[in-house]
Amino acid sequence: MFLWVRTTVQGQMPLQFGDAVDPKKPIIYVLRSRSQSDLLVLEQECIKAGLPRPYETFKGTDLNEQHSYFFLTKPEGLILQRERMYNSPRLIRMVQSVTKNPNTDVQVVPVQVFWGRAPQKEESALKLLFAWNYNVGSRFKKFLAILFHGRQTMIHFNAPMSLREIVDEGQDEARTLRKINRILRVHFRQLHTSVNGPDLSHRRTLVNSLVQSEVIQRAIETEVKEKGISEEQATLKARMYANEIASDYSYSAVRFMEMLLTWFWNKIYSGVKVNHVEPVRELAKSHEIVYLPCHRSHIDYLLLSYVLHHHGLQIPHIAAGINLNMPVVGSLLRRGGAFFIRRTFKGNQLYSNVFHEYLHTLFTRGFPTEFFAEGGRSRTGRTLKLKTGMLSIMLRSYLRSNQKPLALIPVYIGYEKVLEAGTYMSELRGKKKKKESPLDIVRTLGALKDSFGEAFVNFGEPLLLNDFMDQEQPGWREQEYDQDYRPKWLKQATNSLGEEIACRINNAAAINSVNIVSAVLLSTPRQALGEEELVQLINGINTLIAKVPYSDNITHPDLDGRAMLQQVEQLKMVERKSDSLGDLICLNERNAVLMTYYRNNILHLLAIPAFICRLFAHSHKYTRSEIMSYCNNFYPYLKAELFIRWSVEELEGVVNQWLVALEEAGLLNRDGDTFIRPDSSSTEFITLMVLSRAMQQPLERFFVVVSLLLRNGSGNIDPEELEKQSKDMAQRLSILHGLNAPEFFDKTLFRHFIGELQARELVEIDEHGKLTFGDQIVLMANDSRRLLPSEMRHSIRQVTTNQAPEPVANSSASKPEKSENETAQKQDQSESATEKKSEVEVEH
Repeated sequence: MFLWVRTTVQGQMPLQFGDAVDPKKPIIYVLRSRSQSDLLVLEQECIKAGLPRPYETFKGTDLNEQHSYFFLTKPEGLILQRERMYNSPRLIRMVQSVTKNPNTDVQVVPVQVFWGRAPQKEESALKLLFAWNYNVGSRFKKFLAILFHGRQTMIHFNAPMSLREIVDEGQDEARTLRKINRILRVHFRQLHTSVNGPDLSHRRTLVNSLVQSEVIQRAIETEVKEKGISEEQATLKARMYANEIASDYSYSAVRFMEMLLTWFWNKIYSGVKVNHVEPVRELAKSHEIVYLPCHRSHIDYLLLSYVLHHHGLQIPHIAAGINLNMPVVGSLLRRGGAFFIRRTFKGNQLYSNVFHEYLHTLFTRGFPTEFFAEGGRSRTGRTLKLKTGMLSIMLRSYLRSNQKPLALIPVYIGYEKVLEAGTYMSELRGKKKKKESPLDIVRTLGALKDSFGEAFVNFGEPLLLNDFMDQEQPGWREQEYDQDYRPKWLKQATNSLGEEIACRINNAAAINSVNIVSAVLLSTPRQALGEEELVQLINGINTLIAKVPYSDNITHPDLDGRAMLQQVEQLKMVERKSDSLGDLICLNERNAVLMTYYRNNILHLLAIPAFICRLFAHSHKYTRSEIMSYCNNFYPYLKAELFIRWSVEELEGVVNQWLVALEEAGLLNRDGDTFIRPDSSSTEFITLMVLSRAMQQPLERFFVVVSLLLRNGSGNIDPEELEKQSKDMAQRLSILHGLNAPEFFDKTLFRHFIGELQARELVEIDEHGKLTFGDQIVLMANDSRRLLPSEMRHSIRQVTTNQAPEPVANSSASKPEKSENETAQKQDQSESATEKKSEVEVEH
């Protein structure tokens, strides 16, 4: 048999369970159904791992069994033999032995063998003949399974169960045996569901059940009344929508994709690193699972499905944009579990109802699902503000039916080199997004000659929806809801859920060599450094990030600075220039733009230390209370843009941790409660300046918005016009100061900052739709002197002063603006020489 069969092991082998397994206590294996082939697979894996074998004699205190295994079921019947639960005589003897001998224990290890991973189909005409629970059909089916899927056989070991612990509960023998069988039965059922998923309905059957459901029938009646069409026409339209949406899962398509993607990953990537998958595997046995990955590339959903399948978990049903329903490609994606969603439901209530009911069917039947809550791929490399549409549908479905608990799994997907990075930069510069086409696959295959480094899939901390709802809306289970399940608190709960998921995605970030190198090189004045200086800075930044761990789910590269640099060179993302004085590492114009994407992947990790360093870039010393004051003022906006994990209440403790770390690294010196920056000719000062520039562009964007608010005056500009002016000024500044990063003037970032100002009530919208504000905006503008270079402040002031409109009566900003300008101009003269000197020393 093993000339053909190839097996992989999931779960943990008994010897790897650590304290859960006592090597001095005997082990017996339990399989669900009688099967000689399953036993042979188990025997083979135990021999390979050096474990006790199932065919070995079992020897206990007063036991001498012929073999070390038993089955949970036995066949019954003459023609169609059905498997039924029973008490194995071997198990009975072991329970009796353990009961009789207080110092005896037996470790029961459940084992399940999966021959291929195809879920069962409901309503199949051949179900009776080939169903697993009929022995005649089962033997023939097992033969076919070995023949067709023997090379994809998976064996799953579960953690051992102690017979001593159950016997010590003091129940009689019959009850003890019933409890053991019940525990094992539940375990095998949960494991089967987590690996293969629940039984699938035939697509036609599923579509019929959707159209006939009470919700869709009500929607059809509404459509007939509102559109003046016949009931037959409305029903046909609902059926068309259901067929457009529904997936058509096919195991043969999954197997084809598995072989294709195995070749693709090996061809284009040097490895795919997966972390923290074990908690997901455990939750999948008892919870409905919803995967919520960040969206970096079109291949994200292929990569995540491949990883889950490879690690013995069921492939989820994936929400895909209707733009991907292309000829050939769309059909293959649909058979791999994708279901398609239109970009907007506006004006089409029938489609909305069909889609909602389809998702509710997936959730309530226990199918794992996946959707990209960001709504689209991130063009900037940072996690985007989550769209709340799908989250709202999920919450409404859960309010409607929550019999099985639901777990949300945030997933961070990262790449050392993204396939579409060049396209993203073009789109940020204003180029229209190109429509997807099957020809894109051909173009992608043309890129296979290049190396794209490693890919990373980190599973974040799961969010149990019951716990979230109990905290967000106590008593939600007892509340009564309308037929649409839209309580007043739904919007707020959905927004809170989106922010929490975005933070948990960032909490699982995978730091790689390209991230670190880009963060250092982009923070130098000319994007170039000597090799030795660059290696030293890479090591310094990497060590500093590790000093204050961001979260337990963050992963770090296990390389030193030189190895990281070599890795980035192999990816052709930096250039090396040599002369008689040594080697220079630099970025050409194209790579300088692309590297902003990879730096942004980890910008949230650097935000707090970089902001602290930013304060010391233009001032020699600060007291601890001054540092905390500036952090308190600006942290809410950095948190909102970068989805940083700590609450405002936790900020003081985190800042104090970073001050200690910066002091230990020599980037700050301390005299009592006053922190002083190092000498400007030291290596530590250069490191401080490099780190400080990581936060310079976000702060520049903030002050662009604030300055334009002051320029226009309170009550004179609406949010849309402010967003447009901010984008235009940022483009101007990028030309004047060589900020070669299209994401600097990404209008979405300005929109979110303006929204955060409104949320914090620093600005309000009056009855005419205009933004009004008070003196706090003036104070924010004054802080620019501490955080921005004088040249940047001067450029912003030139625009806001030379083009300012006539002062508006009763404007709270007009007089302070003039005062701020005059004060800043005087201070610029005194600071300019110091800043220029610092810049020269950093370059040197």
